[in-house]
Amino acid sequence: MQGNTDMKDLKKITILHSNDPHGAFFAKEKDGLKYGGISLLSGKLEEFRRADKDLLYVIAGDLFKGSLIDSQFKGLSTIEMINLLRPDVVTIGNHEADYGLAHLLFLEKCARFPIINANMYVSGSRKRLFEPYQIIEKNGMKILFVGIVTNEILMGIKSEELISRYLHIDDYLMQVKTILDAYRTKDIDLTVLVTHIGYEEDKALAQKLGENSGVDLIIDAHSHTLLKKPKIVNGIRIVQAGYGFEHLGRFDLVIDAGAHELKDCSWQLIDIDSSSCREDALMNEVLKVYRNEVNEKGSDILTTFKRRLLHPSRSEESELADLFADLMKEDSSFDIMMLGTGSFRCKGLGPVVDMESFKAAYPFDNKIFMMEVNGKTFRKMCHHFLKEKVMSEGSSEFFAFSKGVRVIYDPKDDLLVECSYNEMPVEDDDVFKIALQEFHLNNCGEFLGVSYDELAAYGKPMMVVNSDSKTFEEMLRNSFEADQKTEGRTVIKG
Repeated sequence: MQGNTDMKDLKKITILHSNDPHGAFFAKEKDGLKYGGISLLSGKLEEFRRADKDLLYVIAGDLFKGSLIDSQFKGLSTIEMINLLRPDVVTIGNHEADYGLAHLLFLEKCARFPIINANMYVSGSRKRLFEPYQIIEKNGMKILFVGIVTNEILMGIKSEELISRYLHIDDYLMQVKTILDAYRTKDIDLTVLVTHIGYEEDKALAQKLGENSGVDLIIDAHSHTLLKKPKIVNGIRIVQAGYGFEHLGRFDLVIDAGAHELKDCSWQLIDIDSSSCREDALMNEVLKVYRNEVNEKGSDILTTFKRRLLHPSRSEESELADLFADLMKEDSSFDIMMLGTGSFRCKGLGPVVDMESFKAAYPFDNKIFMMEVNGKTFRKMCHHFLKEKVMSEGSSEFFAFSKGVRVIYDPKDDLLVECSYNEMPVEDDDVFKIALQEFHLNNCGEFLGVSYDELAAYGKPMMVVNSDSKTFEEMLRNSFEADQKTEGRTVIKG
């Protein structure tokens, strides 16, 4: 900074932020305490707004998928409730496209808040799908917000063949630099990136931006990282508040408006629970309306398990994922079901499984495709996703196998020490009928290390299930008192 700061130029502003709510509308209860949920969050936001008029609220994407209400209304209910939260700016996450890109553009028109994204383009015309940034004036200052999204959004729309062909995700570093260069000579007092690329990617982005980039803060999302304090890289503060509505991040900033310079910054993670938050009566009424709309279907009991079946992580074998892989394999025409464990958005399910808890646990809906592969290709697929799991520290895709498969990977020697089916070693010239969700088939190179042509070597993949969600519903209705235990179907040594 040059010269002394004139005290009259020091201005304060507060920025609150959430990320990855995933339709987590309702509070949970434990030991007589309610925590999370959109009503408690709304009440806390209003409390802060009454105390501080110089306040902004930001959401860093993934509003959709995770509840029966969201899926029943295909995100429209979510947009209406987010409207009541009155965010000042929202960026899109990869799951915003889960109901289709055209539907997302429709939902944008229903939003009474700006949705920003700088790196989604229509190929050829170079026209952005959304406004790339938002400049908000508050307390006599100009704050620049820039939104970016992970290229994983492309994976979710590959089934929309025409749209995916013309949709392009630009390198976000280049887009951020372009926007910063355009506004470097403007009277911007604070620059905030609202990103949906994940914590590790944001650290890398801050490193690439370098010192004196002009970026002050990164409000992060996608990786569901719960930070206790900001991570500072090249002077840029990176924050993320877990997922759902259980936490709220809060920046209290002091800015030298004369020098357009951040002078002081504190950040805290605020727990959203009934010990410190009051519910919002209006939000409760809206929730009641939507809940009544789906209540009959939501309270429909599908089955009961003997106990709660666990799914501790999306990057390891779990009781719940094994059960679902077995259910899909049951009475099927294929030998092996490979089910993406990231399809589950829960830590467990049961013992009573109603429609609402099922949809919250398994919010997605995929077609299932069957294809024939030889043993060499199958081992290659297994080796790839297990190696990626180790190399990416669990942030890559992982798969649950149906009963009969056993795969052991040794990361030290980077090899499969066992790959067997029904206790017989998988040989190169063996041929198996395997089943994949459409999402993984469409992205087989990234997730499984094989090309579509390799998967189609014995014939074009055939759709065998039009809706895995509805199939699981039916199979759960016909099952009773499941008590699945993990069997070591996938093992990583060490």
